[in-house]
Amino acid sequence: MEQPSADVTAREAVDEVEQRGAVAHVLDGADLVSKRTTLDGIAAVLNFPEWAGRNLDALYDCLTDLSWLPEGEHVLVWSGFQTLAEHDPKAFSRINAVLRDAVEHPICGRQFTAVLTRS
Repeated sequence: MEQPSADVTAREAVDEVEQRGAVAHVLDGADLVSKRTTLDGIAAVLNFPEWAGRNLDALYDCLTDLSWLPEGEHVLVWSGFQTLAEHDPKAFSRINAVLRDAVEHPICGRQFTAVLTRS
């Protein structure tokens, strides 16, 4: 997973993702102040299946699977991640750890990457 960057906007990150042929899924984190709202937001932008749970284990399982999405690389561009980091540092740390772990363990031929941007 790429590290949070103050120098890259979400739009610039999406442009870079699309230039390399990957699919960008943009999460606007401006209003995401809790673990629950962030997990729901990630599930929504990545079109998690109905059967997917809303906890950290389910997040990991879905991010390492992504079998419902087309083949190729899928990139979560999380803009405004600092909102959750400021309101609930523990939740941010745990979700960020799951994102990093999922990047390293794809299981179905779909590569997952996450980019965190401040704007």
